[in-house]
Amino acid sequence: MSEPLFSDRLVLRRPSMEDVPDLVRLLADEQVVAHLSHVPSPYSEQDGIKYVQSAAGDGPLDIGDAFALEDRRSGDMIGSIGLRRLALPGGSEVGEIGYWLAREAWGQGLATEAVRTFLPFCFASGCERLTAHVNVENTASQRVLLKNGFAEVGLSELWMPARGRSNISVLLELDAERWKALVSAAPPILTVVAVALLDGDDRVLVAKRPVGKPMAGLWEFPGGKIHQGESPEAALIRELREELAIDTEQSCLAPLTFASHRYESFHLLMPLYVCRVWRGQPIAQEGQELKWVSLRALDELPMPPADVPLVAMLRDYL
Repeated sequence: MSEPLFSDRLVLRRPSMEDVPDLVRLLADEQVVAHLSHVPSPYSEQDGIKYVQSAAGDGPLDIGDAFALEDRRSGDMIGSIGLRRLALPGGSEVGEIGYWLAREAWGQGLATEAVRTFLPFCFASGCERLTAHVNVENTASQRVLLKNGFAEVGLSELWMPARGRSNISVLLELDAERWKALVSAAPPILTVVAVALLDGDDRVLVAKRPVGKPMAGLWEFPGGKIHQGESPEAALIRELREELAIDTEQSCLAPLTFASHRYESFHLLMPLYVCRVWRGQPIAQEGQELKWVSLRALDELPMPPADVPLVAMLRDYL
């Protein structure tokens, strides 16, 4: 049995019988199973038991290496990812990757994060090349794989046993050499600054990224980019004035910690400050939604990957 795999927001672990009720509930969503070729619908408790048994090597399904996707903060199961191997002449192997996410987890970059976390396992297990078949209508899943280095190589007619029909799919591939080159390539470093504004009840102000921006709909600490020649403190004072129409002083900004996170096209460095004193009332100036939340409630909000580890550091501070 493989050890769990960890990312900022996810745990990839072997499924257990405790996951069966979640499997039945999540896979009852027709929009989730619409593009899945081997997942039956309706999905029964017995289907879930067979899946868990097969993931442990004791069941009837040919699912290869299967992992449950668990939300690292809540502990809830939110999907699955897996690898099926096919031996090739000469002793090499090609692997087929597949995954699904619960609908409430869509649109947060979690599928991209899951695949990125899973790829080292796939190539370390002996696969020299990975493939994926994606329904031509499932453009979101195609983008997930393209972000992770896969390339489209053509179309194929894929038989979907659970649907009893064929479907035109996009075939995508990623070989080990290309993956190693992408991993070793150093992305540009982007430095931004953020702040945890705390009120008298130790609630923190968060802002929801508006439609049209990357990671729209996720909640984050206020802040922004550091301009050339600016100190982090000066940038933060400027950003608070521009974004929230409030003023503060450098002496009111206490450095707490920082985030270091690699996104698809850049590596983010983000110092986080704590501030309890400012002038004015925070008012959204750039179309973002604002919310004062307790630390407990902050755990329940979807946030960008770089912001998630900062919540634990803020909790320790308070």
